Amino acid sequence: MGRVSGKIAIVTGAAGGMGAADAKRLVEEGAQVVLTDMNEAGQQVADKLGENARFMRQDVTKPEDWQKVVDYAETEFGHVNVLVNNAGIAIPGGKTLSLENTDFEGYKKIVEVNQFGTFLGMKAVEPSMRKAGIGSIINISSVGGLLGMWGHYAYNSSKFAVRGLTKAAAVELGDYNIRANSVHPGMIETDMIKQSIAQNPDIWNPQIKGIPLKRIGKPEEVANLVLFLASDESSYCTGAEFVIDGGKTAQDK
Repeated sequence: MGRVSGKIAIVTGAAGGMGAADAKRLVEEGAQVVLTDMNEAGQQVADKLGENARFMRQDVTKPEDWQKVVDYAETEFGHVNVLVNNAGIAIPGGKTLSLENTDFEGYKKIVEVNQFGTFLGMKAVEPSMRKAGIGSIINISSVGGLLGMWGHYAYNSSKFAVRGLTKAAAVELGDYNIRANSVHPGMIETDMIKQSIAQNPDIWNPQIKGIPLKRIGKPEEVANLVLFLASDESSYCTGAEFVIDGGKTAQDK
């Protein structure tokens, strides 16, 4: 028996990076998983994971897409009892923007995906989790949801909002045996981060050297934490922030 045998999960932003790693780890430990993404490459990820994985294209900012995903998961596997709200975006190229130069449309787009998408996901899966009698909502925030970062107004505000959404859900949904926790990764070796490092090595390399563990994390390390929160091993954890950043936020500098 795997650690999440019998669990039925939805993982967003699963075409690569942390989302793909999360889906892979859940399937390895016995879950049935619906992977979603705007990128059709998610189909290839699902195909590699085998019969316990499905892919569906989804825009997490659209309520109708969320309903279609939940309906599909229930048709294919049964009532959903794990949601990994992983889909998220940051400033393209990792470039920082002063308050004066942060345009509203760009700000709104990041908030729509990171904050609204998380809210819509929780709202969509709640009825299914109630029917299942158990649920674990895992919202992927960031260290940017714990600390201010220069020039990241939209990203910071959206990731702080994910913390608030998570806590509000934990307070309400505990009555239905549904838990909600947020995960706060630091620098993780995703395509987005690797691209940013390549484009701005003078900015990123000193930051990496300043991490107590002297390296960036791997998507598989985040997936192990997600697995714990999806499993009954974390049955008394709700409304909490789980930081996975190599010790970066432990520092006072």
